Amino acid sequence: MANVVIMPKQGQSVESCIISQFNVKVGDSVKAGDVLFGYETDKATFEEVSQFDGTVLAIFWADGDEIPVLQNVMVIGQPGESFEEFKPSAAGSKAEESIPSETSGHPRPDKREGPAAEGSGRGRSEAEAVSEGMLSAAVTPGAPVSPRARMLAAEKGVQTAQVAGSGPGGRIIARDVEAAAAAQGKLTGLAKAKMAQGGVASPGTGSGLAGAVKAADLKVWKPSHTEGLAGEGSEFQVVKMSNMRKLIAKSMYHSLQNSAQLTHMLGADARRIQALRKEAKKALEEGKIDVNITINDFVCYAVIQALKKFPNLNSHCLGDALRLFSSVNLGIAVDTERGLMVPALLHADELGITDLSKQLKKLADDSKKGSINPDLLSPEAASFTVSNLGGFGVEWFTPIINVPQSAILGVGTLVPRPKDLGGGEYAIVPYLGLSLTYDHRAVDGGEATRFLKQIAQEIENLEVTI
Repeated sequence: MANVVIMPKQGQSVESCIISQFNVKVGDSVKAGDVLFGYETDKATFEEVSQFDGTVLAIFWADGDEIPVLQNVMVIGQPGESFEEFKPSAAGSKAEESIPSETSGHPRPDKREGPAAEGSGRGRSEAEAVSEGMLSAAVTPGAPVSPRARMLAAEKGVQTAQVAGSGPGGRIIARDVEAAAAAQGKLTGLAKAKMAQGGVASPGTGSGLAGAVKAADLKVWKPSHTEGLAGEGSEFQVVKMSNMRKLIAKSMYHSLQNSAQLTHMLGADARRIQALRKEAKKALEEGKIDVNITINDFVCYAVIQALKKFPNLNSHCLGDALRLFSSVNLGIAVDTERGLMVPALLHADELGITDLSKQLKKLADDSKKGSINPDLLSPEAASFTVSNLGGFGVEWFTPIINVPQSAILGVGTLVPRPKDLGGGEYAIVPYLGLSLTYDHRAVDGGEATRFLKQIAQEIENLEVTI
């Protein structure tokens, strides 16, 4: 009996996942426990393993496709078994593309009708003479191409290897081919045939009648390749964004488009938290505590205390309303190999400094390993976020709000600065750069400034039990 493999639902907030790579193809034999494909969602990565022994009968999607959760992805069974009942409507003709044909891996052109077809040697143009080869030549390994785009590329003499896809996962769709055809201009029959064979590009306007591009006008196109992605020319290369980068870019763009962001900056005397850091380090060496409490842990603890006094900053801005949280769900920005992740520590205000340090480290470790709960990565999970770039030597920066949150705090590196100690005395003390970006729709400048000053005061006068 054929068995369907669905896209798992990783967390309640996840609605779709992106296929990073299929590890099998149609016709492969698999055993229970074999990895079928990898997938990503909200910056976390997973692998789906087979629960069955059998043969891959169908794969309904391609690498890079975004698939709704619980949607059918592929079918495993015995050769010859039917899988039509499992084919998802959303996949369209992708299932057909995944099923190997005995004749060809690409669709063949329809037979011609009319006078040209009646006499195989009469009335045929240069383009018609190579029409049967154009379909397969127009499709170059690389980005996935929709069936309609493939047919259109063959008709217009467009090389899909030179087209950037705008569909899901970088898939080349019909509008991409239309745009490329418009850019390459009108082609003569011979020019179109040479374009279909690959290795050349159109200059857009040629030396033929009305600017038609002739075969002699075509220029050599030599793509470079970086990890399988095509670039252009010898002076630069075009590299497609990873799925992770696309998610981050989409989130940042959405944030700036849908909030009124403003950043205030202030320095905090860091002598107190430096003293606490030394105290914590000594306690760790003596075995009194079992966690290495960092400067950032103390800053996060101070932020939590300040948020208790400024509830409007511990909120989500919903346009014409505020979602005020009774507890602090602290988001912490984590730099991973796959990109920036912001997991949330729920009810962080209920933790002491040692437990807070442990939980923050666990969130960071899980994010870097890719085992973080996707629900904790949702922007809705945290009520306020802290992003620390002090370890990179950054003094000040303008962090971008993780909407719908109302604000985010950027923490910079320690910098020695002069301070008035009173009585005409000055000393050089370590200052910590604090950058508060807030949504001006939710918070006025005065309140934001007072909140930022409160964070500095909490840092300068922090009282904790280690």
